Amino acid sequence: MFPSLELKLQRFEELERRLQEPEVLANSAMLVEVQKEYGGLRKVAETVRAFHRLESDLAAAKEMLDLESDPGTREYLQAEVTELEQKVVSSRTELEDLATAGDAATRGGLIMEIRAGTGGDEAALFAGDLFNMYAHFIQNRGWKMELMDSTDGEMGGFKDITFSVNGEGAFQQLQFESGGHRVQRVPETESQGRVHTSAATVAVLPEATEAEIDIRDEDLKIETMRSQGPGGQKVNKVESAVRITHIPSGIVVKCQDEKSQHKNKAKAMKVLRSRLLEETERKLHEERATQRRTLIGSGDRSERIRTYNFPQGRLTDHRIGLTLYKLDQIVKGDLDELIGALVEFDRQERLKGLGAQA
Repeated sequence: MFPSLELKLQRFEELERRLQEPEVLANSAMLVEVQKEYGGLRKVAETVRAFHRLESDLAAAKEMLDLESDPGTREYLQAEVTELEQKVVSSRTELEDLATAGDAATRGGLIMEIRAGTGGDEAALFAGDLFNMYAHFIQNRGWKMELMDSTDGEMGGFKDITFSVNGEGAFQQLQFESGGHRVQRVPETESQGRVHTSAATVAVLPEATEAEIDIRDEDLKIETMRSQGPGGQKVNKVESAVRITHIPSGIVVKCQDEKSQHKNKAKAMKVLRSRLLEETERKLHEERATQRRTLIGSGDRSERIRTYNFPQGRLTDHRIGLTLYKLDQIVKGDLDELIGALVEFDRQERLKGLGAQA
């Protein structure tokens, strides 16, 4: 019914077999990677399998009904057929949701980067507000968040901050946060009460596995340096900070949050794989854009996607024309209505795409 989901089921079954192989069980790193991909595909695989079982049970029940002549038994079998038909419809709807969600449905992990844009100190404060907003939302969802790297602003907030998020449905719900975020408010340093406009950019990167992105050692330039805390304080005497340059693409990542150089390198490689995967998916999106354009699926960092107007207590998402007058709640992490609207809009756009392909 949905070829993309059948392929995911096949991959899940392949991973099931690999988890029994001695070479995988003996290699802890390989085992972790296989288990991670296996876990990500579990929901799709179980849903497709359940749908196949229902279809099989329905076909068997209909066959028995056709062969049965006893009125009492036919009545019982007809009730069973009706119940199974309802379950098939419900299961088909669930499959439709998974198909329209695409790879986002099976990708739980992501890396989010927030960078202050135009607006100086106020932009850094706004970047800090965005981080706190997402942190509260993530906590309320029960997901796991881990800080990767950050640079503090002079007056507070962040010039930039990078962190990872893991949890079921995390990427599917947060993927549409990529883009330019604009704030309109009166800064605390403004003596005449004038409204200022500043900005920050958000990038949501799908967390990539080593199986998805293969990076050769010879393509990397790895540098170590001393970590520095806010304002140059807490200078680490050991060179634990790591900066990695991927020579073919020119992508540079750094990590200094951990005291261990080994841990910082592992985190930096995680960010690098995600950025390379994002670049690959961006090119694929551009190729498909001529066929169908999902407005909220571009993830272009330069695109202004949202305005936070504090004097009016208003948030506007420009991609879907949604305006909400509860900004005070939103900045505290109440993003359910906003994210729900974005996910549903994308779902409807993808359904149109599936209809056009049919």
